Amino acid sequence: MIDFYKYQAAGNDYLVIDPRHTDFPVTREAIRLICDRHRGIGADGVLHGPLEPPRPGVPVALDLYNSDGSDCGRSGNGLRMFALHLAGQEPGAWADGREFTIRTAAGDSSVRVLDAAEGRVEVGMGRPGFDAADMPLLQEDGTTPYEGRTVGIPLTVDGEKLTVSCVYNGNPHTVVPVDEPSEELARRLGPGIAGHPRFPDRTNVQFMRMVDRAVMELEVYERGAGYVTASGASACAAVSAARELGLCDAGVEVRMPGGAVRIAVAEDGRVTMTGDAEQVAAGSFAPALRARLDRLAPAGTVR
Repeated sequence: MIDFYKYQAAGNDYLVIDPRHTDFPVTREAIRLICDRHRGIGADGVLHGPLEPPRPGVPVALDLYNSDGSDCGRSGNGLRMFALHLAGQEPGAWADGREFTIRTAAGDSSVRVLDAAEGRVEVGMGRPGFDAADMPLLQEDGTTPYEGRTVGIPLTVDGEKLTVSCVYNGNPHTVVPVDEPSEELARRLGPGIAGHPRFPDRTNVQFMRMVDRAVMELEVYERGAGYVTASGASACAAVSAARELGLCDAGVEVRMPGGAVRIAVAEDGRVTMTGDAEQVAAGSFAPALRARLDRLAPAGTVR
């Protein structure tokens, strides 16, 4: 029995738990345990699916979770990994270049495996939102809803005044233009922004710099996983924000510590991401880990 498949994309790693092959208790505690890098297998999150047997022409349902057990509406890297997983399981059904749809809590995403051998996958991430209600976002008093567009707004964090842009593309993102993105900066300011009182649902955070109009440098702090070396949805959000600010062209290479992805923004704002992913492991839970997971089953499901 194969209990898990492990994939990575630009250093962002997820565990695919395929219910066709294993029985897994989908609880917050169980997800935290298998994502724990010391007591579990280790990952930035879990991709649980397909939730129903895949059928041609029917969206493939998938649930995504962060490493802290919270829901993840949509992960750009996660979608690439899951598409590659499907291609590996049934190569004939998901042939190179054939478009299909993955359905998540954040909606449908069109996906194409461009080259299964190389792990290259294209994902349609849809049109992002820049309305405060989508995030949601509050006024500086922390209680009154903010109204209107969220491009170039002030945010004070630990006494530091920032100018940020908030983007919703299945998850809330807050993009911060900076002179020099770094891991130190992301770890220092990321937690204060992610958990800021103005974001009642918390937010992912991107620290970005345009090298030129076609190249971006990016550091990411996620609300449910902390500092990560890469994030596809974050790359999409950062480019969408930069486009709104007039800082970039329609095609951008986003460079992150774990690797790079290509982002294209259409005239109507729809975003397409292209990047690589790879399977790095597959295996079964040892008896001791399986016993601990089974004890967590009655705790209640995440969904």
